[in-house]
Amino acid sequence: MLYSLHVKNLALINEQEVEFKNGLNIMSGETGAGKSVIIGSVNLALGAKADSGMIRTGADYALIELSFGIKNKAQLQSLQALDIPVDEDGTLILQRKIMEGRSVCKANGETVSARQLRDLSNILINIHGQNDNQELLHKKKHLEILDDFSGEELSALKEKCALAFKDWKNVLNSLDETNLDERERERQKDLAGFEFNEINEADLRPGEDEALETKYKRMVNSKKIAEAVGIAASATGAGSSEESAADAIGRAVRELSAVSCYDEKADQLLSQLVDIDNLLSDFRHEISSYINELEFDDVDFAETEDRLNTINHLKDKYGGSIEAVLSYRDEKEAELNKLEDLGAYRDKLIAEEKKLHGKVLELCKKISELRKKNAAVLSELLRKALVDLNFIDVRFEIEIRPDEEKVSSIGYDDVEFMISTNPGEKIRPLDQVASGGELSRIMLAIKTVVAQKDDIDTLIFDEIDAGISGQTAWKVSEKLGFLAKKHQIICITHLPQIAAMADNHYEIAKGTHDEGGQERTVTRIRELSEDDRISELARMLGGAQITDSTLENAREMMHQADEVKRNIA
Repeated sequence: MLYSLHVKNLALINEQEVEFKNGLNIMSGETGAGKSVIIGSVNLALGAKADSGMIRTGADYALIELSFGIKNKAQLQSLQALDIPVDEDGTLILQRKIMEGRSVCKANGETVSARQLRDLSNILINIHGQNDNQELLHKKKHLEILDDFSGEELSALKEKCALAFKDWKNVLNSLDETNLDERERERQKDLAGFEFNEINEADLRPGEDEALETKYKRMVNSKKIAEAVGIAASATGAGSSEESAADAIGRAVRELSAVSCYDEKADQLLSQLVDIDNLLSDFRHEISSYINELEFDDVDFAETEDRLNTINHLKDKYGGSIEAVLSYRDEKEAELNKLEDLGAYRDKLIAEEKKLHGKVLELCKKISELRKKNAAVLSELLRKALVDLNFIDVRFEIEIRPDEEKVSSIGYDDVEFMISTNPGEKIRPLDQVASGGELSRIMLAIKTVVAQKDDIDTLIFDEIDAGISGQTAWKVSEKLGFLAKKHQIICITHLPQIAAMADNHYEIAKGTHDEGGQERTVTRIRELSEDDRISELARMLGGAQITDSTLENAREMMHQADEVKRNIA
């Protein structure tokens, strides 16, 4: 659940912190008080596009923090899959700092991307904005709702279908590429043959270029190397020097040998010196062999240089390494084989395309059957939920129309919500029937049904009450109360019927305060006491002045809401 929201320097908010609780959290206030800023700040903390114009005038940055408590195992596993750190007690603090031209996002102190935050929003919270009702007018949203309700079984089938669809499309693209006339086929064949032969005749070997580079470097610098090695050889006795390190050490060995029997320390020194003499002897043999290796003729140098030039030319042309060049050669060989017998290659592709298309259609059929099965269940659940929301005589169906000519990676179904809200009226597509208020109730019904199946604890509704009033408003209020029994609900509303159902009520108000001698407008949020709630409900009930009668109506409304909450199963 969402524990708290902390906002600083955002729009009209100077600095505010709100602690949310279980149940139905209602937020109300006058029009223009800044209620939309609250929902906007939550969206920003969850990775929504940020604009430096949101920063409060005179401030260098805006800061939003959300504190969550994660208890659900499925949510914890999803967070681990995204590499999001969570404290041992399940606490997760998301922070976003918005500055001019950039923003910094953190999860429990570790920097994350805005993309990761957006992925988090699908795990932690479900936000219903003011314009989301309009999405119900699009069939794409109907398909999305049904698939979400259908759960993991359908998701697994859709993943298989997406892979099969991709393979099928790849074969179709390969088939399309074989539609060549004879002249174009010969041109491609000649080019592929030239490139294949050029690489193949070079007879490249992996690692050959590195060995040749080392050899060539030694050849180019051979004179300098020979001089240095010659001096080292002479100094150590491998050359013809009259006095060398080998002679000196040999003489020292003889001198110590003569006295080593008289003293243990002298014997130890002799042992060390003998080791040095042996090492020097090995060194003299190795340096003599190295001197012989340094000798080469001009022909060897020219051959090495030419070979390197050939290899580097092929690397520049076909890839940055010998391995890449050889891989390109293999591709050209396969292309040659294909072009030399294009008819057989096409026949092979046609057979493969037919097989893969059949596989895609079979998966689409399974997906369609599963959708139909779940559509029947969801339709009835939504119908009952709509009855609860004051659709007295409603018919609701989910129509699924398979079309094998419209295969996609998610199936071949056209899904559409059908509804009739009045007795005797023919059932018709949702976008031809529903008014704004009806769309609000249908969306709430969907949220109520789907919420019973998902793992999201917190739902936010921004004016779900648009276009409704009277008895219908009470029905919506009851449905929110029912939903709040198992979920944390945060709801912005203008309706007293919904506000009366609150377990926790917050007022959003606009005022002024002094900042450095200047009056500044600010948005404030505060949790209301019992008496304050009555006053706020009275304000929402209307009228230029709050009278004793209005206050009594507010008390009666709260009492009625309490009775409803006690009776909610």
